[in-house]
Amino acid sequence: MNVTSKGRYALRVMMDLAQHPADGFISLKTVAERQDISMKYLELIVGQLKRAELVESSRGKEGGYRLNRAPAAYSVGEILRCLEDNLAPVSCLRDGGVTCDHAALCLTIPMWKELDEITNRYLDSVTLEDLLTGDKWK
Repeated sequence: MNVTSKGRYALRVMMDLAQHPADGFISLKTVAERQDISMKYLELIVGQLKRAELVESSRGKEGGYRLNRAPAAYSVGEILRCLEDNLAPVSCLRDGGVTCDHAALCLTIPMWKELDEITNRYLDSVTLEDLLTGDKWK
């Protein structure tokens, strides 16, 4: 599994919004400055988060983005899968299936599938709230 910059930055955006709930809708400019992410890249990332209904937006002078659920209701897995093409440990696994011409003869497929399941279970067990508090690792 290789989490790309899009996935890492999506987590940073979601964490930024989670850290400032009292600010209401937060402008992309504010998030970009706080997180040192280019506006153009941030627009792409936030667009995908919005399409996945992980954030909501408002237009106008007081517009911007905010979480539409409590931080405890977001899993890291859900956020990463929204941005990442494939979180599987090997390229021949995709969306729970095997996409390899040699799959019928491959003796390693069961191991890779199990690793994929373990990884997804773990990422789904970690929430934005866990990241905010750090209590899960104390």
